[in-house]
Amino acid sequence: METAEYERARALLGTAPVVDGHNDLPWALRQRFGPDARAICAGIDLTKPQSKLHTDLLRLRAGGVGAQFWSVYVPCEFTGHAAVTAVLEQIEIVYALVARYPDQLRIAVSADAVESAIAAGRVASLLGAEGGHCIGGSLGALRALYRLGVRYLTLTHSRNVPWADSATDEPEHGGLTDFGRQVVAEMNRLGMLVDLSHVSPDTMRDALDTSTAPVIFSHSSCRAVRDHPRNVPDDVLSRLPENGGVCMVTFVSQFVSSALPATVSDVVAHVEHAREIAGIDHIGIGGDFDGTSSLPEGLEDVSRYPALFDALLTRGWTEDDCAKLAGRNILRVLRAAEQVATDQQS
Repeated sequence: METAEYERARALLGTAPVVDGHNDLPWALRQRFGPDARAICAGIDLTKPQSKLHTDLLRLRAGGVGAQFWSVYVPCEFTGHAAVTAVLEQIEIVYALVARYPDQLRIAVSADAVESAIAAGRVASLLGAEGGHCIGGSLGALRALYRLGVRYLTLTHSRNVPWADSATDEPEHGGLTDFGRQVVAEMNRLGMLVDLSHVSPDTMRDALDTSTAPVIFSHSSCRAVRDHPRNVPDDVLSRLPENGGVCMVTFVSQFVSSALPATVSDVVAHVEHAREIAGIDHIGIGGDFDGTSSLPEGLEDVSRYPALFDALLTRGWTEDDCAKLAGRNILRVLRAAEQVATDQQS
């Protein structure tokens, strides 16, 4: 039985929709249908329920999702030119899906464009490149990704790159190399968000020391709540107010709890800890749907965001604070990064 708070959560997300930091639907579709975007669009109808996926258009609407960073993910097994090719293919998949469902989706490359798409009744579709290896060590490739609409780059994935250490690999560089700092500086100049999910704590600290724009964690939770290398230490969370960035709490069960399956309450614990350490203006949501097989009970797919906000409202969160978590904070960060780029280029 849905509570009054659950209905209140649905209503809240109707006026303050979710802007989610990370969804791996493009890669999940590639795994099923191969890398060709036309074959993917011919092989599946996302206007119908998709029981083998966490995401379809019906459930995005039911979940109150107004904007989604679609991950254009490249596994670490792809290196060099193969990695660059793969990220281009992933970008094309997103563009093809948007073209296939123009009454449902719209590409967005700025905070204003996100708000315009939502006002027009579309799910604003942003691109986030996951894994710095996808630029092939080239600032030119980074710039090209920006021109194609990519608005964040996750500096590493599960392995180190030649210029940055990953959270789940043996330390090699002690954080960022000189070239890694050049990458961060160039991202600031372009207006591309620096995403610190997946990177080592030393890389997090170096990026915060280097970046002149707010950073994000597109899908990471709190290390003090669950001691997992993919989570963010408190000393890093405490630097977000000065930087202006945002930690987007993820739902991946093994990141939020040592007892599986995790629950909505486990996610709430991370959200509230991030709020305590970083502040209400520096938190968001990055579910990682279709990028994991292990999700908390009650947060099984993209239709279930209201369950989280129901829990928060029940615990006394205000609607204004919930709106910040849902999407207002990440849009502020995106707008701030755009302004830094404008100031540097003027």
